[in-house]
Amino acid sequence: MTYSLKVADMPASERPRERLMSYGSRHLATAELIAILLGTGQGAGKLSAVGLGQYLLHELGKYQHDPLSALRTVTVAELTRVPGIGEAKATTILAAIELGKRVFQSRPAETTLIDDPAVAAAALSHDLMWQAQERFAVVFLDVKHRLLGTRVVSIGTATETLAHPREIFREVLKQGATRIIVAHNHPSGNVEPSQEDLTLTRQLLSGAQFLGIPLLDHLILGNGDFLSLRQTTSLWSEQPQED
Repeated sequence: MTYSLKVADMPASERPRERLMSYGSRHLATAELIAILLGTGQGAGKLSAVGLGQYLLHELGKYQHDPLSALRTVTVAELTRVPGIGEAKATTILAAIELGKRVFQSRPAETTLIDDPAVAAAALSHDLMWQAQERFAVVFLDVKHRLLGTRVVSIGTATETLAHPREIFREVLKQGATRIIVAHNHPSGNVEPSQEDLTLTRQLLSGAQFLGIPLLDHLILGNGDFLSLRQTTSLWSEQPQED
């Protein structure tokens, strides 16, 4: 795809809006999504809207390794320093980012059936997804896997959370839950589990089995993404749990 061309001069199948309608937003590159927000580029002979989106990501990448992380906290002043982005385009980008955050942070109502890791992640998004410090939280469920509530049980540093099985199960018993999901965030945005995460999960599975309160999953959240340890590890097959 040639980004120096105007979007109107591109083949219809390569234009961001048409690609979104044909394939869905998940299949568009970040620069293409930004291009849809920008609408136009820098004018005749300059960058297209897609090219301007690419240039913006390149400029943000100078300040953070991940341009998407930079977008999460970018300001109007920072955006308007990029040639071709004025206040109107900057505010459009910020509005889209804020809307995305609010969608992630909207949580299911209590009694919602938590039948998928994505639903549990949504319930915890406000508390965990965008935090600069590691936090450990618990989702409390009834016997039918309906949401009773959530609670952050510990807050750590930027790189380490402080959670102990004793503290976690004390809160579970206090809330009267009969099923639980635990979760914590990685402020770096890398949701791959550490060895410490796996060790803690084994401890929690053992404690849950002893108490007769099944641990259904351990989620890791960060920067709009999440990972289910139950779906990606063999820990649950090591200690079979009642669902």
